[in-house]
Amino acid sequence: MLYLVGLGLYDERDLSLRGLEVLKKADVVYVERYTNFFSGDFSRLESMINKKVTTLERSDVEEHPDDTLLRNTDKNVVLLVSGDPMVATTHIDLVLRAHKKAIPVQVVHSSSVYSAVGETGLQIYKFGKTTTMAFPEKSYFPKTPYEVVKQNQASGLHTLVLLDVKADAEKYMTVNDAVKLLLNIEGAKKEGVFTEKTMCVGVARFGGDTVIKYGNAKQLLTEEFGKPPHTIIIPGKLHFMEEEALKRFSV
Repeated sequence: MLYLVGLGLYDERDLSLRGLEVLKKADVVYVERYTNFFSGDFSRLESMINKKVTTLERSDVEEHPDDTLLRNTDKNVVLLVSGDPMVATTHIDLVLRAHKKAIPVQVVHSSSVYSAVGETGLQIYKFGKTTTMAFPEKSYFPKTPYEVVKQNQASGLHTLVLLDVKADAEKYMTVNDAVKLLLNIEGAKKEGVFTEKTMCVGVARFGGDTVIKYGNAKQLLTEEFGKPPHTIIIPGKLHFMEEEALKRFSV
């Protein structure tokens, strides 16, 4: 049996009782840390379940799962995932690979950024397409988030912008980084989608010592959000109750 167990949004205390039960009866426990930042302590988790937790690299999960997760078909194998295990498409691919090998899969869900955004006061059903802001590379500058914001704005919908994680290099995109990148794209496209006056919600560490700040892009550029993970939300058309809720976080 392969178990995909959600770690929740912050640390090992977000594990569900069901998740803890699965971990205690597991033969092998792995964790992937490349899809999100985990604020917990894996040594404490190992003490809780009385077994070792082995970290997998992205390639172990996406390219070579047969060497690790799908190798022991007769054992209970657990993959721990920050947030909810089925949010990342890489884990759906893993489920399909297991299915082809006739390995049964059980998912233990947990808290996710997709539900946590409600803490801002924005109504979840009014969110449009989600996008991810990636770090620019030498031959690549991400512009898709700008286009997603544009599409959502046209429908009056909010945009959740997930920020890049490069765990192997301990590099995590901040709210400030993402605002700068979006302003750079605006400077090139000049379509008025994301300007210094665009109102944004910057969030750090949903589910833990959460920081939420609401202001225009220029204001958020100078705000401090602390440790990762960070997220940005660009609101669409606001209901009066959403406006009132966001005022609590004005900078």
